[in-house]
Amino acid sequence: MRRFSARQPFMGLTFRNLIFLVLLQSCFARNVPANFVFGDSLVDAGNNNYIASLSKANYIPNGIDFGGPTGRFTNGRTIIDIVGEELGFEDYTPPYLALTTVWPIILQGVNYASGGGGILNFTGHLFGGRINLDAQIDNFENTRQDIISGIGIAAAAELFKTALFSVTIGSNDFINNYLMPVISVAEHGLISPEVFVNTMISRYRQQLVRLFYLGARRIVVANVGPIGCIPFERDINGATPDHCVDFPNQMAQLFNSQLRSLVIDLGSSLEGSKFVYADVYHIVQDIIDDYVSYGFENPNSACCYAAGRFGGLIPCSPPSSICLDRSKYVFWDPYHPSDATNVIIAKRLMDGGVQDITPMNIRQLVES
Repeated sequence: MRRFSARQPFMGLTFRNLIFLVLLQSCFARNVPANFVFGDSLVDAGNNNYIASLSKANYIPNGIDFGGPTGRFTNGRTIIDIVGEELGFEDYTPPYLALTTVWPIILQGVNYASGGGGILNFTGHLFGGRINLDAQIDNFENTRQDIISGIGIAAAAELFKTALFSVTIGSNDFINNYLMPVISVAEHGLISPEVFVNTMISRYRQQLVRLFYLGARRIVVANVGPIGCIPFERDINGATPDHCVDFPNQMAQLFNSQLRSLVIDLGSSLEGSKFVYADVYHIVQDIIDDYVSYGFENPNSACCYAAGRFGGLIPCSPPSSICLDRSKYVFWDPYHPSDATNVIIAKRLMDGGVQDITPMNIRQLVES
């Protein structure tokens, strides 16, 4: 991992002490000094650019409203990009694998998310390279050690205690694992939905507990959205414009119910932790159901489309066509929300009531 000298003198101060002072100033300037991001393509900021994977977004027209493709799976910003803006960060949280994500930038947080990644290590295997949650936490452990080496264990512990940790993962465990066409274990009846979800929850518990013991205290856990409503699921299941696909949504709801209980349990059993449950399913379903009031014109098709009634059969790529007004589409591509949708989700997570995020919203969390 990246190393440096933290004891070089600087005008009477060691470099280590200087960085600690800068860190304190950052804490006073913001309620949250750092933003550590875990998850899948919904929040990937470009990690998959650096691995051999079929799950990539570092080509046009992705990023068309972001100044060009960066590896974000949308036309503009991800949900966590917008949350970072709301929290006062001047720069977007950088991807872990970028060569520029080095000391002292890591003091402001790091994004470990990976397109195709899941809670279970088998998830997304058809993509080849992807960084599943276990490996993402391994990468955070490397960052953690670098920070401890730079500012000492006490200051590092304080940084992690007041930093924001967010985990947005689980969709791929269904879309690119349990429900995957041809290899679908659901289709072949090999594993029941209940057993599969129990396996996910059991593994997720271990992963979230590990994050806690590595120093995370303010942890936002997002649930799985209404995956039966994405253009991909609509097209492969022959859905109508007015109806989402039931079974994927039922799977998501089964998982979300247990995830909510898990988050409550961890928050009460891990002393000093503040776990928050983000109900993205509720928010996105609300947007789809009432899309006109949110300013959208199309709640079911991909803005970036190539094939399928809903544009859900082929990933967004250079040959794809794109809609003229991205702000009118709920979905950017077969799987991911548009920037306009991400803005709504992010702002409801920042300031929404308990129907959106519980027991407190992100603004309340970082001020607590």
